[in-house]
Amino acid sequence: MDGLGRMRLCTHESMVPFFFLLLLVVSGTVADEDAFIGVNIGTDLSNMPNPTQVVALLKSQQIRHVRLYDADRAMLLALANTGIRVTVSVPNDQLLGIGQSNATAANWVARNVLAHIPATNITAIAVGSEVLTTLPNAAPVLVSALKFIHSALVAANLDSQIKVSTPHSSSILLDSFPPSQAFFNRSWEPVMVPLLKFLQSTSSYLMLNVYPYYDYMQSNSVIPLDYALFRPLPPNKEAVDANTLLHYTNVFDAVVDAAFFAMSYLNFTNIPLVVLESGWPSKGDSSEPDATIDNANTYNSNLIRHVLNNTGTPKHPGIAVSTYIYELYNEDLRPGSVSEKNWGLFDANGMPVYILHLTGSGTVLANDTTNQTYCVARDGADPKMLQAALDWACGPGKVDCSPLLQGQPCSEPDNVVAHATYAFDAYYHQMAMGQGTCYFNGVATITTTDPSHGSCKFPGSAGRNNTFINGTSLAPSSNSTSSGSQSQYFYSSGALMSCMIIGILVWSAVLL
Repeated sequence: MDGLGRMRLCTHESMVPFFFLLLLVVSGTVADEDAFIGVNIGTDLSNMPNPTQVVALLKSQQIRHVRLYDADRAMLLALANTGIRVTVSVPNDQLLGIGQSNATAANWVARNVLAHIPATNITAIAVGSEVLTTLPNAAPVLVSALKFIHSALVAANLDSQIKVSTPHSSSILLDSFPPSQAFFNRSWEPVMVPLLKFLQSTSSYLMLNVYPYYDYMQSNSVIPLDYALFRPLPPNKEAVDANTLLHYTNVFDAVVDAAFFAMSYLNFTNIPLVVLESGWPSKGDSSEPDATIDNANTYNSNLIRHVLNNTGTPKHPGIAVSTYIYELYNEDLRPGSVSEKNWGLFDANGMPVYILHLTGSGTVLANDTTNQTYCVARDGADPKMLQAALDWACGPGKVDCSPLLQGQPCSEPDNVVAHATYAFDAYYHQMAMGQGTCYFNGVATITTTDPSHGSCKFPGSAGRNNTFINGTSLAPSSNSTSSGSQSQYFYSSGALMSCMIIGILVWSAVLL
């Protein structure tokens, strides 16, 4: 959020327990694309990294969607030719001028959008931030500002490529549990109705900021912490909407569905929704005991998994709700409580505040700036495919699999999952954790949890001194068959055996 618009005033009037999460682009009926995770980039740091450093961090984390709180020229230039999808923002202090003058809006678009397209992949413009709740005197010109910005995009033939919307605090939703009876604060209907008409007519989406942390803090213990953090709940602990009989297991889903129901109350049923901000602080003062690293890690890790799995909400199951995490960096210059300065995933040096638990969620936000990512066997993978991948890694993949031999540090546990995990991780680090080097025909996945155990230290593990000889073989994700001399590791009655096969080996269909 920007200025007052970033104070996240998330009080829910008449708020009763149980509601939380869900981020990503959700459409009213179907999603145009798979759900994605984006990140907000605030700049209230005493030692703000330069734009080139910011973009390097984004690339290392494979972050493909970002939201800026302005349209900083240097940042937009640094983002050029990266393919990263960018949401730029009209700050609140520029809203009145743009909302009162079509020419001012056109100049803003020319200077901050047209000057950077197409090299910089600008895909959305957020006009203002939580205007109705933080800058109510600008509310009468909010819709005009959106229309003027959109008109400038139409004139440049960019209206289908760049969407225009405005982010709202979830506190504009009243009576938000059960979600089916939620409605927008009626004092804002003269703004909300034309705003929703604009979003519908331009095929844009509602931008909503969802902060279960504040809902939890302001509930006076009515909302259990587990509901706010996406922790698994037994069926008898789920919140049930008596009107729809839908079951809610977290705050996030309930807030998102409350927004859908509030729009339908005004007869808008096909407007998608994007969660533009959501997160959890990693540090707080004495009055914020639940602003901890563990809780921040749990919330953001579960949120990312929830989004990327296209879980959807009880009202719209399976429909993607793309979400932007608040935020990339801790902002030490932000005013307010200790927690206000500690929402970031990284510090100003690009070091992770905590290592997200993202097993099975791919490489996005894997925090690999510390080399603390690992390639492991995927849960439930077919043992024959694991064996084939293990053989490839220890053969053509040129991994040193000698630590797996009997009596060596990594020989136990003596099973194909454990041994494949070691070989996968060794190849992954041997290939400098390059894209596509942790795939192995779908039986491998990246994790931030160190799989080392006892005296068996995995490649990339803290304290490991081994170095790897760079291999020249292709990443195994590109191989469906292979031939050549192999060193095979296979299992019979629990025993690990090593044998050298000389000559041509024709691999079966299960091989990489």
